[in-house]
Amino acid sequence: MDEVEVVVAHSERATLRVGDVFLKVDVDQARIDVEVEAMSLAPVPTPKVLWRKPPVLAIAALPGTTLGRLGGPSTGSSAAWAAAGAAIRRLHEAPLPPRPGRAGRSIVALAAELDDECEWLVTNGVLPADLVTRNRQVAEAALRPWTPAFTHGDLQVAHVFVDGDEVTGIIDWSEAGQGAALYDLATFTLGHEEHFDDVIAGYGTEIDLDVIHAWWSLRSLLAVRWLKEHGFDPFAPGCEVDVLRSLM
Repeated sequence: MDEVEVVVAHSERATLRVGDVFLKVDVDQARIDVEVEAMSLAPVPTPKVLWRKPPVLAIAALPGTTLGRLGGPSTGSSAAWAAAGAAIRRLHEAPLPPRPGRAGRSIVALAAELDDECEWLVTNGVLPADLVTRNRQVAEAALRPWTPAFTHGDLQVAHVFVDGDEVTGIIDWSEAGQGAALYDLATFTLGHEEHFDDVIAGYGTEIDLDVIHAWWSLRSLLAVRWLKEHGFDPFAPGCEVDVLRSLM
């Protein structure tokens, strides 16, 4: 091996790549517990756990490449996006894991968090009031009852690996648990609306695009402060703030 690659790092956790091994360092062992458990239960390809010695989890690299990333171009074909949609449907139809996940926060808790973040964004001059107000209105459609599903909870496009048109694995399960299926679908298609129809074709059921838009608004509004405080740029082209602008 020639070097250690820092995949992602902030004050809460870091992921390093050393050859064909990923080392995940997390100060919160409960997140690692959730991740290991979810990977053992999920009916989709996941990385092999090599060893665990708190606070480090070692997992094997997956074959293939990611479908893309937020703010960047898609590297996958339409068939690959459809295959991802089919894999997500298998996950959502699996027996429920034992606890709620990131996508399983209550409507009351989400609404309160959303109102707090909107107030902070406007009060601190981070985003224009009209942009925040409009997206808070759009987000309202996501605040409705949902049937619990087995959800990934952080199903960013960069977390799904494909080789050709086949899904080879899904990574980063620390937010997994019972939750709203459309939260996962919205997270996966965030910033890649051009592939929404491909994903839904693979998922195999009709989805209300207005509700997906609502989750895009909600997720983006909730993410801006955290991203800024942890060294990421939600204002980068194609990222969260551009998503909010697109929904005006």
